[in-house]
Amino acid sequence: MSVERVGVVVHQGRPEAVVASEVVRDWCAREGVPCTDIDVWRDDTRRRGGREEAEVAGNPDLVVTLGGDGTFLRGARIAAKNGGAVLGIDLGRVGFLTEVPAGEVVRALDAVHRDRAEIEQRMTLTMRASRVLEVPPDVDALMAYGQRPVLPPPQIAPVEEATAEGWGVALDVTALNDVVVEKLARDRQVSLGVYIGGRLLASYSADAVIMATPTGSTAYSFAAGGPVVSPRMDAVLFTPVAAHMTFDRTVVAAADEPVAVRVLPHSGQAAVTIDGQLRGVLVAGDWLGVYAAPRRLRVVRLGPNDFYGRLRARLRLTDAPATAADGESAPLFRPDGPVPHDLAQLHLSPAARD
Repeated sequence: MSVERVGVVVHQGRPEAVVASEVVRDWCAREGVPCTDIDVWRDDTRRRGGREEAEVAGNPDLVVTLGGDGTFLRGARIAAKNGGAVLGIDLGRVGFLTEVPAGEVVRALDAVHRDRAEIEQRMTLTMRASRVLEVPPDVDALMAYGQRPVLPPPQIAPVEEATAEGWGVALDVTALNDVVVEKLARDRQVSLGVYIGGRLLASYSADAVIMATPTGSTAYSFAAGGPVVSPRMDAVLFTPVAAHMTFDRTVVAAADEPVAVRVLPHSGQAAVTIDGQLRGVLVAGDWLGVYAAPRRLRVVRLGPNDFYGRLRARLRLTDAPATAADGESAPLFRPDGPVPHDLAQLHLSPAARD
């Protein structure tokens, strides 16, 4: 892709991210590409929704994020609204979304601009709700945790039949990792009827329930005991958190099976967070349906995505002590010879990477 306009999202709390952002701006100046800082705020200013943020920035076709996975998610919510691609510069500690080291910023930008980079498509989530979400001011202060200002509640999506009888309202929101419905009061769990594909699975009393993408399987869902799922898959993961019931396992639904939650009459209030950001509050009788979004997020990669190598490195996986006498296993199970015809349709790790 030839880059026409760049949006830059910087983790201002990391000096190395601020320095790397100057490298991006210098590259844009040399190439004659307009460059705008996006998702910038102060305590006395409001944050914008993803669509408004993209429009104010001139709809950049490349969003460069400099930080960790949290910074990447900030850029992703904006790029998802106008079909832009996201390039994540890795300045984090434990993350799966960013992969380009800070020292390779220029090489990465050159690769994108000269169409030498790979564009990976990631599944995202969106939702319908029984009503437009709202964040009460007192809850805003409670849930912000010093990271004010928070994002505004999502608006109604600008699509045909955004409001359809019995189907609630379509919300203009995109989640790359997860949508979480969680308790607001520490001493009162949320009680939810959970439906998959329109059929009741069970009624849960829990601290939270998570609806995650395969990309988000290594985030909150994993911390709550959920499985690791290849980001190349299309699926919706439902994971309960601290459920007061025998069945507390993750259910992996097909991508075309929506997961809906209905707040039961005696439930406490429930916060709705999207990719870790508070976006609304549900009360008894409200419902929320989460499903695969029609539009995918375009993620820039400089080479094949070594997800399992990253999984081993990021989680510091160690081999079983009983295998120590066998020596270290080879990093790849990948013969050098031509791939046989019966394996030609498989996705295999490359024999070597530059």
